[in-house]
Amino acid sequence: MQNAAVAISHRPKETVATIALLRERARATDVPVITVQHDGPGLEPGTEAWRIVPELAPGEGEKIVRKGTADAFLGSDLGPFLTALDVTEVVVTGFATEFCVDTTARQALSRGYDVVLVADGHTTSARPDVDGFVSSDRAVMHHNAIYRHISFPARNIRVLPAADVDFTAPLGA
Repeated sequence: MQNAAVAISHRPKETVATIALLRERARATDVPVITVQHDGPGLEPGTEAWRIVPELAPGEGEKIVRKGTADAFLGSDLGPFLTALDVTEVVVTGFATEFCVDTTARQALSRGYDVVLVADGHTTSARPDVDGFVSSDRAVMHHNAIYRHISFPARNIRVLPAADVDFTAPLGA
């Protein structure tokens, strides 16, 4: 959730607030919090437009993963970092639902991780339901539905509202 993305997001304040509360709950239970920042040519992280929004600025010692594609794993150190921590499940939030969020969640599954897609913790661009585009609300609802019904061998996939994400529960609870 970077300034430029939030500026064009559907329900930006609500989504950022949801992610911020979820992040605080993760921190309170010593669950690692990883911030993924998109950068690349013209998107340098020092540029104001591409800074992480202040409400989600990484805390001291928290991992920042820099990526240059929709896939947070591709060309980054996210996979090795998760492996070093013995992570088995990832909680996915962010922008944009049908690009970065979807791609990263599917890659997490392909790489052996269980996935929690936070139903109210991801968003897409703000757009009307015209000219063949699906409305923003429908795009988010559509992806939540896909992840509720997708099957992936030997993977646990859950779509939960942020309020139901329990960082202390055993896997799959």
